[in-house]
Amino acid sequence: MSIPLLEYQPISQNQRVPGYEVPGEDTPYVYRLEDCTDNTDLEELIWAAYRQVFSEHVILQSSRQGDLESQLKNRSITVRDFIRGLAKSDVYRQLVVETNSNYRIVELSLKRLLGRAPYGKEEEIAWSIKIATLGVDGFVDLLVDSDEYTTNFGDSTVPYQRRRYKDRPFNLVTPRYGDYWRDRLEEQRYKWGDINNFMEMARSIKITPNQVVSVQTANITIPDMTRDSKPEGVLASISTSASFPVR
Repeated sequence: MSIPLLEYQPISQNQRVPGYEVPGEDTPYVYRLEDCTDNTDLEELIWAAYRQVFSEHVILQSSRQGDLESQLKNRSITVRDFIRGLAKSDVYRQLVVETNSNYRIVELSLKRLLGRAPYGKEEEIAWSIKIATLGVDGFVDLLVDSDEYTTNFGDSTVPYQRRRYKDRPFNLVTPRYGDYWRDRLEEQRYKWGDINNFMEMARSIKITPNQVVSVQTANITIPDMTRDSKPEGVLASISTSASFPVR
């Protein structure tokens, strides 16, 4: 018996009412299969799906899913199944799954498959439990087969950012930083001076190692506690020396 999805409450009630955005350049273009009249329109729909799911605006040849494209062009599968296949592909696993935590996987998958950001930390926790129990493929099936997906996109519409009135489009957000961008950020921090100042301060600190010196103590007279024939009160005179670590 699988664990049911934990209940979570949206942090805002705005999603329950229609939006009042004025159409403009930020209004996403909706790609529907029924609007494709020729092969050119179908190719544009396929590229829109790649951009939405992979967040790659220059799709590499190695990232293309030829089998899925062929089935979609022959109408053997729906756009929903095409999106499902992209989210279960090795490319999506390499770009998103293998480089992020479960919480981050939930955030990116909700943005790319349902067209919205998570409602809050409670929703991220609820879906991350599904990833842990059902795996990523089971998690993708739950999103693509959900009532929310069906209501907003159905079988023939490519998912898109439904309320683009805040922040930039989701498909422009990369899941992680590569080596190149990490190096660029380090260079910027050096230019800003915070790390540079810290390194200069660290180099300016003079560290003197501890030195062990030998200190000769004065003659110390201690009572003779041996049991022999010597009378009481006779003291033995000994000379001791010790080495102590001093700064």
